[in-house]
Amino acid sequence: MKSNRNPEDPSSNRKGGMPFWEKMQSKKKAVPAAKKKNFDENQPPASVVRKSMAAGEKGWDQVAQWYDQLVGDHGSDYHKNLIMPAVMARLPQLKGARVIDICCGQGFAGKLLRQAGATLVHGVDASPRLIDAARKRAVADNGLSYEVADACVPGAWADGSYDIALNIMAVHDVPDLPVLCKNIARSLQKNGRVILVFMHPCFRIPKQSHWGWDADKKVQFRRIDRYGSAVEIPITTHPGRSSGESTVFYHRPLSAYVAALSDAGLAVTGCDELCSHRRSQEGLRSKAEHFAAAEFPLFLLLEAFVV
Repeated sequence: MKSNRNPEDPSSNRKGGMPFWEKMQSKKKAVPAAKKKNFDENQPPASVVRKSMAAGEKGWDQVAQWYDQLVGDHGSDYHKNLIMPAVMARLPQLKGARVIDICCGQGFAGKLLRQAGATLVHGVDASPRLIDAARKRAVADNGLSYEVADACVPGAWADGSYDIALNIMAVHDVPDLPVLCKNIARSLQKNGRVILVFMHPCFRIPKQSHWGWDADKKVQFRRIDRYGSAVEIPITTHPGRSSGESTVFYHRPLSAYVAALSDAGLAVTGCDELCSHRRSQEGLRSKAEHFAAAEFPLFLLLEAFVV
């Protein structure tokens, strides 16, 4: 069997199984959130500026060019083959819908949603550079609009006028989960729904989860070093380079997501656990690798409605 890896996709490796975030090497050890002054699950600040950012940069500004190239016009390999198909399966009737894309990045999802029938797609993101990229992609479509806004700060965009809210691969990049969820709820009208997709908090924790091999049983297993504590994990975007570009990954246990959504008046009604579509090349361990790939999900999708 040949690998289905796309050689043009920076997020894949020779075997086609390790996402880019697992290859990133952090310069600092993961720090328990409880010991960080700027990250408190119970009483988080309204807005937190990541220490890894250069002065004056917002959101993912400092890695905007790299991220834009990674995702492109149609999404990365995982977006195209795993994440967006799961999202669209949850949205069979988009005709006439007003959609808010929260933490939209460079706006790759907007065109897809419009093609599926959405009347309007409005995206918000804290990074001016990513919003600029999104606006350039949307220049020929009056149904697409974008604005620079911190999703962790109440804003005019959260006006209760949207039918659907999306947060795709971004909830673990924001420091203030409770306020994010409250702003999502404020953006939706009655009976509105939100779909969040993010790295599975039980199995995909950067620097805290790893693959292992049991030679006796001939099985590939998943090792989890920690899970229950909220943790900030600094991530170096380009290991081995002197660019200094980095971001922060905010790990939280699954219960924190359910609690934040519930406290915001959003009831979780659906859940999909997404396993990798990639398979390694044939080899001595390929059968075990394929079995593990189908057993341990990469991403988690949560669907919730305004109650």
